[in-house]
Amino acid sequence: MSPKEKKNSKEKGAPVENTFINREVSWLAFNLRVLLEAADPAVPLLERLKFLMIYQSNMEEFFRVRIGILIHREALEPEAKDRLSGMLPTAEIQECMRIVREQRVLMESIWKELQEELKNNKIDILDFKKISKVDELMSKKLFGDIKEMISPRIIGVNDPLPFFFNGESNIIAFLGKNETERLAVVPLDRIPAYLNFEIDGYQKIVLTANLVRHFLPMLLKKENILQSAIVEVTRNADVFLSDLQFDDDEDSRQKMSSLLSKRKREMPVRLQIHGKLTDQGKAFLMRKMRVPERFFFTQTMPFDLSFRSCISGPKNFKYEEHRPAREIGLKKGEYFRYIEDHDLLLSFPFQSMMPFVDLIYEAADDPEVLSIKITLYRMSASSKIAAALAYAADKGKDVLCLLELRARFDEQSNIDYSEMLEDAGCRVIYGLPEYKVHSKLCVITRQHNGNLSYITQVGTGNYNEVTGEQYTDLSLITSNKAAGEDAETAFSALLNGEIPPEVHTLWIAPLSFKSRVLSYMDQEIAKGPEGRVIMKVNSMNNVDIMEKLIECSQAGVQVELYIRGICCLRPGIPGKTDNIVIKSVVGRWLEHSRIYKFGEGEEARMFIGSGDLLNRNLERRVEAFIEVTTPDTREQIDVILDAFRNDFEKSRTMLSDGTYIREEPREGTSCQEVLYRYFSTKKVETEQAPEKTAARTARQTPVKKAASEAARTAKTPLSRVVSRLRKLIR
Repeated sequence: MSPKEKKNSKEKGAPVENTFINREVSWLAFNLRVLLEAADPAVPLLERLKFLMIYQSNMEEFFRVRIGILIHREALEPEAKDRLSGMLPTAEIQECMRIVREQRVLMESIWKELQEELKNNKIDILDFKKISKVDELMSKKLFGDIKEMISPRIIGVNDPLPFFFNGESNIIAFLGKNETERLAVVPLDRIPAYLNFEIDGYQKIVLTANLVRHFLPMLLKKENILQSAIVEVTRNADVFLSDLQFDDDEDSRQKMSSLLSKRKREMPVRLQIHGKLTDQGKAFLMRKMRVPERFFFTQTMPFDLSFRSCISGPKNFKYEEHRPAREIGLKKGEYFRYIEDHDLLLSFPFQSMMPFVDLIYEAADDPEVLSIKITLYRMSASSKIAAALAYAADKGKDVLCLLELRARFDEQSNIDYSEMLEDAGCRVIYGLPEYKVHSKLCVITRQHNGNLSYITQVGTGNYNEVTGEQYTDLSLITSNKAAGEDAETAFSALLNGEIPPEVHTLWIAPLSFKSRVLSYMDQEIAKGPEGRVIMKVNSMNNVDIMEKLIECSQAGVQVELYIRGICCLRPGIPGKTDNIVIKSVVGRWLEHSRIYKFGEGEEARMFIGSGDLLNRNLERRVEAFIEVTTPDTREQIDVILDAFRNDFEKSRTMLSDGTYIREEPREGTSCQEVLYRYFSTKKVETEQAPEKTAARTARQTPVKKAASEAARTAKTPLSRVVSRLRKLIR
């Protein structure tokens, strides 16, 4: 346990005035847990560096989105108090900045430790303040190689600065004799972030921003450089996407493109410099860029840590390789037959997403399949799922893809995919004007002897093969007819631009998610001390849900909450939340699955789905959930929850003051390692039916097989996949 965590542990049981925690403060506590992974000596060296990268990336998004929202709120509703903490927008920003500055001290300390550890392993990140003659000569040669790609711009001190795009580094040099007369602005966007070479067994990493700054006199030969710094701007991303109206497909894409262009030019919400400037120099930059002092930061750690990818070293520099298990006991052509009699639960990243891709191809080749409908929120750059959908459309299936254009920071990708899927023959629709469609829902409709049947898939994470290897998620596939009918009802509503109505088997937010969760908690409250509520989500800030959890605790119900990120409820408050335990796991993979369990034993009700317990998921998004009902799938859910309950390696427990501690080690291990061992070897048990398998295989011509395989294994952009498919089919 770190000294900070030991200090926090002494404060356990301290009196707490407010049961709730401010949302932004809670998020910053989550990002601190990410940062602490970078400080953990038990984590491999390059993985620690990766956690530091994630911390930086998370913080950039926090400023772009959350601070951006608070800035707008401060300007438009300065007297509007936060419902949870009672803080005004200005006070929220002040508290966030205090915490951010406190964390930056720890971040810089961790960076220095990692630098030293890298150096001890013969990996040297060049420090131009204390550089050897040999390294200086090599660096000078490297600078010569990139010099022609650098175009400094000299401007007067009264001229406007060039526009700095979000996240792009520039060097600003103050020029003159005794005082600043002009400025040199040196863009770095055309050169690589780092260069490297090896000498005397040492890996030498040269950060090009530092390299260019060091050799500025060679770049600005006739100028007297007074001072210089590397500068990076973070811009507000809180453009008003709710203004997007879905009048028609083309109009929606054009409006989204316009909003994305606007986002690029939004006002700065953070200004960071690397290097020493005088107070006058700092004040000059803040004035020129219209950034208040509260959003101005100086750091010694590089803005870009991508050099991690070029470092080579022994195996213990990284986590032991854990590839998703591709083999689950089913082959393409066997999924329908298995799912007709069994539910199938896939657990990512311990198992591969390819079985679901195979299912789509099987649907495309099945003459009894009429349609495939799916909601798409985020997809990988070369999506195998998109290729499978394109193949199905080319095979004559009615493929309906709902693409949510407002998936933050994936908007342009979804615009591109919407065009490509349409070109492939899919029907493409978009979300609702006031509700993001965040559900992970797919339904395959078949007709046999005049009767309709369905295969329905409900997931907790996106149809994205890349994040499917990085995030822990669940995907349940079932032939339950009621679930299929509910899914069809939901898609019919979305196709008509309507909110999906309340249905019987599935929970569909916003109309039947929150109400169902509250209802099931009421049932547990009625049981008193015999009641049990277990929920695993990413975040929670909804007051109605939290107040109901307080009721649960006061009734003696034992509540276990596994919440990776934002948690605005304080546990352990006598008379209020003393029967609530809250844990967070930050580990090798990003915890992303959502599980809701009410009760114990055979009577327990279990659900999985796409939504957290945030206001947006409960009230402003379309989410989908399904009950886990079969013995095998229920057992798997219990295995997951047991693994979290017994994790004393990676889990941290929340205290009533909102801080988190890692409990003293005891028997038990990382839940992610336990679940990898469990799911990576798990296979379904199937009844052998060779005559059926042979018959199904016989129905596929060599051309069909070639087309299917070409699309399934493609790693090229979707447009090229579709083109290849069409050539094969012809």
